[in-house]
Amino acid sequence: MKGLAKGLGVTLKSMTKEKITYAYPDVPMAMPDRFRGVQHFDPDKCIVCNQCARVCPTECITLTGKPNPDPEKKGKVIDTYDINFEICILCDLCTEVCPTEAIVMTNNFELATYSRDDLFKNMKWLNENNTNVRSENSKNLTPAAKGGAN
Repeated sequence: MKGLAKGLGVTLKSMTKEKITYAYPDVPMAMPDRFRGVQHFDPDKCIVCNQCARVCPTECITLTGKPNPDPEKKGKVIDTYDINFEICILCDLCTEVCPTEAIVMTNNFELATYSRDDLFKNMKWLNENNTNVRSENSKNLTPAAKGGAN
């Protein structure tokens, strides 16, 4: 009988505490500042240095470049950029090594699909994934105003 009363006491005590359940699908969860979510890719900033693909431990990034169509400019322009999220571990190494910050992490994490083929994302999808960009990278998405420091 003593054990039953003790158990009920614990139950009644926990019933009076504040609830910590989230209404997740209806209300988005706030992620920490350094959360590693799905990447955003800006093809205009990419210089096709291939460092992101080389540093990737799972080799899920593939990219190709083509010579710049303007003969007066050196270097390459990005032709294709793909990430296979089936094997990507969201380790943030590709964003850390990028010299132009063409690839940045976002706070988006919802990648649930019914087919594994849908986890293969191309350059167009990665460029459109520009919501919830991390606060430290969001200032780099828009061009800086001329004549002043940010």
